[in-house]
Amino acid sequence: MEPRRRAAVLAVLAVALAAAATAAEAYNITKILAEHPEYSQFNKLLTETRLAADINKRRTITVLAVANGDMGDLAASGRTLQTKRHMLQMHVLVDYYGGKKLHQLAHGVTACSTMFQESGAAQGMSGYVNITQRRGGKVTFTAENAEDSSSPSTYVKTVKEIPYDLAVLQVDSVLASPEAEAPVAAPAPVNITELLSKKYCKSFAGLLAADAEAFSNINATKDNGLTLFCPVDSAVAAFMPKYKNLTAKGRTAILLFHAVPDYYSLQLLESNSGKVSTLATSNVAKKDYSFDVDKDGDTASLDTKVGKVASVTATVKDDDPLAVYAISKFLQPKELYKVAKDLAPAPAPAGPKKKTTKKKPSAASSPSDDDDESADSPDTSDEDAADKDNAAAPSVLAGWVATAAAATVAALALAA
Repeated sequence: MEPRRRAAVLAVLAVALAAAATAAEAYNITKILAEHPEYSQFNKLLTETRLAADINKRRTITVLAVANGDMGDLAASGRTLQTKRHMLQMHVLVDYYGGKKLHQLAHGVTACSTMFQESGAAQGMSGYVNITQRRGGKVTFTAENAEDSSSPSTYVKTVKEIPYDLAVLQVDSVLASPEAEAPVAAPAPVNITELLSKKYCKSFAGLLAADAEAFSNINATKDNGLTLFCPVDSAVAAFMPKYKNLTAKGRTAILLFHAVPDYYSLQLLESNSGKVSTLATSNVAKKDYSFDVDKDGDTASLDTKVGKVASVTATVKDDDPLAVYAISKFLQPKELYKVAKDLAPAPAPAGPKKKTTKKKPSAASSPSDDDDESADSPDTSDEDAADKDNAAAPSVLAGWVATAAAATVAALALAA
């Protein structure tokens, strides 16, 4: 085989293997720690403070886990969850430090930023951790703003490594950080309908208030991490003909479809593209009810594969644990509406034309002012029928594997 051709084959294979490796190395910090009961308290706090979800969204990260007997102040009941979240964020380094890298530090010392530093709550350099290699292979971690009398946390062992994305290390104590340990008051109660009625989303607030089940689910989630996308009043008005044509079950599902049970700051929303699940996902059996978030210029866009893409037009509230964003369109899930025509499979070749009698379209079937003519009206008699379309949609992992397989086939063809 010619050198250039061989190089092309190897390049294609490298792309295929890299794609497959990326898919295979997705991780879940909660599941990883669940395999080690000695970190159960630390793992429980990651979930309660919602930090576990933030960790899983990231790549190239190191978690400094603490065993149950060494939890100290983190196990104390006198601290709010927000304070404990800050303390835990000091244990999440935004870089990869596997066991080998820890013992090969240039000059024997380095400083690394943490998720506490990125949260915006840290003052100056207080969210940094100093990593020091000491005699005999001992490695310690010390918060940048730790008091001189504080003892450093010492590396005990490696729990899990996925080079060069994730490292879970055990340390022998909680990192001391006056800034992270500072008391943080619990968030003030928020009245969802009142909040939405003040800015941009009065009509959507009215829909929520009229649906007891949707309102109850959203209201119960807002204090534990919630991102709510509210269509502006003009978008609600344009969608109302379709909304009124839904069953009660469909109306509840489509309202819950606008709520993501996790907090996304605007910065995180714009920088982390991908699929997000909604409250409808967990409240409607055997349904996906997810959509894709992507960056669109200077803002974020939401793509449900039905009709036009919605854009974030304004921030109503962005204060952890609750974020509310006004959007340009009413989100239509593929579970209730057919995907846009340009995304649908090509139709089979048409047979001989049959003479048909044209019928005058009814008011219910005429397109709405939502300019989403590509989306069909829902089947109000049985919304579960959409499962047939859904079953054919491949998962993200399957997509990566298919990409890798296709690239491999291409490489073999080149080599032939």
